[in-house]
Amino acid sequence: MAVKALIPLLITFILGTLCLQGFNLVFQQVGQDVGAAGQASLITAIPGIILGIVCFVYGSLGDFVSLKKLVTIGIVTLFVGSVFGFAASYFFTPNLWVVITARVLQTAGEQVAGSAFLVVATKYLKNSLKVVFFGLFTAGYQLSAAIGVFAAGFFSSIHWAFLFLIPTVTILLLPVLLANLPNASGTGEKVDGWGFVIFGLGAAFLALFFSYQAWWMIVVAIALFGFFAYYIHVAKHPFVTPEFFHNTKWLTATGYVLLLFFPNYFFSPMFNYVATNVYSLDTSTASRYIVWGFIVAAVLGTSSGWIIGKIGRHAALLTSICLMGGGFVLAGFMVNSGILALTAVGCIVYAGAGMLYSPTVSLVLGSLSKDESGRGVGMNDLAMNTTASIGIAIMGTLLGSNALSGFSAIGATGEAANASNVFFFAAAVIVVGLVVYLATHKKVEAE
Repeated sequence: MAVKALIPLLITFILGTLCLQGFNLVFQQVGQDVGAAGQASLITAIPGIILGIVCFVYGSLGDFVSLKKLVTIGIVTLFVGSVFGFAASYFFTPNLWVVITARVLQTAGEQVAGSAFLVVATKYLKNSLKVVFFGLFTAGYQLSAAIGVFAAGFFSSIHWAFLFLIPTVTILLLPVLLANLPNASGTGEKVDGWGFVIFGLGAAFLALFFSYQAWWMIVVAIALFGFFAYYIHVAKHPFVTPEFFHNTKWLTATGYVLLLFFPNYFFSPMFNYVATNVYSLDTSTASRYIVWGFIVAAVLGTSSGWIIGKIGRHAALLTSICLMGGGFVLAGFMVNSGILALTAVGCIVYAGAGMLYSPTVSLVLGSLSKDESGRGVGMNDLAMNTTASIGIAIMGTLLGSNALSGFSAIGATGEAANASNVFFFAAAVIVVGLVVYLATHKKVEAE
């Protein structure tokens, strides 16, 4: 029954995530169409923040409440957000905050499938199958990205609002999921609503700070996290105890996630930026090039379980890190080398990204007990999506302001210089992640 539930969950996740990647490619065009070009990155950043929070909430709730209830609420929310987003943007004058609201509803809805997939795989599959399904999960993510950028390129020449409609078909999968998902309510403990709210708001204000650069937001985030630390010490039934954060293996492994997934959303909008500003291509044409990177990522993601079985988790993780970091470095040097050269480099970056998820999530969740697996999934997804949202917000600011165009290691000027330096910035973060991993991985992987 677990396997029968995992397949429709994966399909739902693919179709929902497709919109995230589609809007990630065309957010600058959408921003111009709604008259808010300077705030265009919020179309990706804010739903990304919400994605991190709901990942955390859904995954953590998987330890306490029925997955059937969570999935039902999620798919209905996805359907409502999809229909609302299309109707409001196509039949009426599109508005920035209407688009963001619809994307938030879609994101909050679709991620229930992703979190439920990981919880079911972690709790109900034997170890030899877990890495296989983790690999299928990241392959599904990359496949959705490939379809998403292709669909975004196609619909950008008609109307980007049609992107909203793609996940509506997932409502048809609900009966199959209800027949096969476990109905158990975990430990049966009372759900710690206040704990979720406090921690979630802290994460939201932290990510919003990087979009708005308002210092009061970082102060609020620190205050909320401080209050959360106090709260879990005095609450009768906190969803996570102080001992959870005393697990140094888990904390260190989560640090890898924060660094390695920081530039996770970079390459697609960066490629579109270079294609339009340096090579004068439209988004539809650009999507037909970058889609090959996502196809490579899907193939590597599908094979990641097999690769780990052959060379081991450590070697697989090192390989993925080196491919991503090396790809970003090459991209920085090859901004002016032609769109085909940049496409080839993109395939290297996405090959690393396709391999990265499975060994990383295996390492993180392997540092926790089975009873903590739902919260581990939630925290892991929160870290991945929040760090990626902060990354895209910083990248959007750098692109919008052309802040890094005044110097260039490759002799480029203007938008090419700016893009080259943003690529190098992404590579530098990956290199820091590699250094941290090499210095600490033996302690994390020790029994």
